[in-house]
Amino acid sequence: MTGIVVCPLASIAELAVRHRAREMVSLVAANQDFHRPGVIRAERHLKLAMNDIVFAGTGDLVAPSEGHVDDLIAFARGWDRTAPIVIHCWMGVSRSPAAALIAALAVDPDEDDFALARRLRQVAPHATPNSRLIDIGDRALKREGRLVAAIKAIGRGSETDGRASFFLPLTG
Repeated sequence: MTGIVVCPLASIAELAVRHRAREMVSLVAANQDFHRPGVIRAERHLKLAMNDIVFAGTGDLVAPSEGHVDDLIAFARGWDRTAPIVIHCWMGVSRSPAAALIAALAVDPDEDDFALARRLRQVAPHATPNSRLIDIGDRALKREGRLVAAIKAIGRGSETDGRASFFLPLTG
């Protein structure tokens, strides 16, 4: 069974190698510089420049947008699922768990939103998916409010030291 590896920036190389990933999504600030792990080809690395905020118009910070989510969905649908994909942000707590849920639903639209959210909570007690990404993803994937409701149902994640990584298995 394949799935999605979600982690903080500091763990991308180790986890990409360990899981034999060939694709990666980075949700980081526009000016955040880092090295792509060598096992990830440049053409299968999507960088979405955004900050971990939930409101647009917050100074110089870039809020997640419809364009970011559209790019994420298109990239996820191009993933062949023969190996896990790495999705990361700065700490692996908010943006990347939200993106992982969106990607999971993009590749398996028959997945039940509430079951997916419960699976997330099981493997990642610390995850608090970015609500703006979840809301935009819900609309883009035509979930009719189910994804938003599912994330509200699992509530806020527990405290973390920012080094928590997890593997979200796909069922379909």
